[in-house]
Amino acid sequence: MKKAGCLAAAALALILAVGAVWFLSGWWGSAEVEEDTTFIVPSGASLTSVADKLAEEGLISNPDGFLLRAKIFGSSDPIMAGEFLVPADASNAAILDTFQHGEVIRRFVTIPEGMPSILVHERLMAEELLTGQVPVPVEGSVLPDTYDYERGETRASVLARMQAAMQNYLAEAWPKRAPDIAVDTIQDAVILASIVEKETGVARERRMVAGLYSNRVKDGMLLQADPTIIYPITKGKPLGRRIRQSEIAAINDYNTYSMVGLPKGPITNPGREAIAAVLNPAETSARYMVADGTGGHAFSDTLEEHNRAVEKWFAIRRERGEM
Repeated sequence: MKKAGCLAAAALALILAVGAVWFLSGWWGSAEVEEDTTFIVPSGASLTSVADKLAEEGLISNPDGFLLRAKIFGSSDPIMAGEFLVPADASNAAILDTFQHGEVIRRFVTIPEGMPSILVHERLMAEELLTGQVPVPVEGSVLPDTYDYERGETRASVLARMQAAMQNYLAEAWPKRAPDIAVDTIQDAVILASIVEKETGVARERRMVAGLYSNRVKDGMLLQADPTIIYPITKGKPLGRRIRQSEIAAINDYNTYSMVGLPKGPITNPGREAIAAVLNPAETSARYMVADGTGGHAFSDTLEEHNRAVEKWFAIRRERGEM
């Protein structure tokens, strides 16, 4: 009898040991995740609903077992909402820890300097992981930059961050403006910066171009900026052809070939550097510029100098077979 009792006790101990190993391995051992998998924790979800969702998606085998082990072994920290990466062979413990302390997957949308609002709208609408509709934003209201977002976030919230970034930057930059600049308001600074942004893609020229146009504004000269002709036609999209004489002569609130002063609004979304250039333009006596064939511009103080620079540009274009 004594021997039988010992055997029974040993058998029970073995069963308990095996059960304990099984129970522990169900928490810290590899789960059902065969490959790196993204998983979305909905906003406001409970751990119970997340466990059910994990089982439905094949990432755990038993939601009740997951919840029991989480209660015993897991942290009491709340789970976060968002999209997470669950790595291959992740244990139940690792899955819970990811939802409690891991990094939410962030995705990115980039608005380049000088992108007009109609294209900002198209870019936001093309982000398939965003939700909802947005109107075309007000021109000049978006600060070009790279913005992160989460899967399922609304386009309206992303756009709001882009516009808040512009307001914040302007509020920071405006007090640092140089004395006696050509504009009196932040809005006019954005308008002039949008012209500077479209008139040169060469970073080192921005302050020089801003100085040139600032001189023209102060002198009451026609700005004669080609992009202001194009904007009413395409809303900032590429024209895809040469500007017509009728378009140069067109009278509207944007065409700076037929009106003195600034257009009625921005013609694109200028970046930080273009705005900074307008607020601190180069000190220059230049009033004219023309392409120099290298991607930059030749700047001139007088019309006579400018005409000579134009002839050089035309000669370059004739050599290239463009004229």
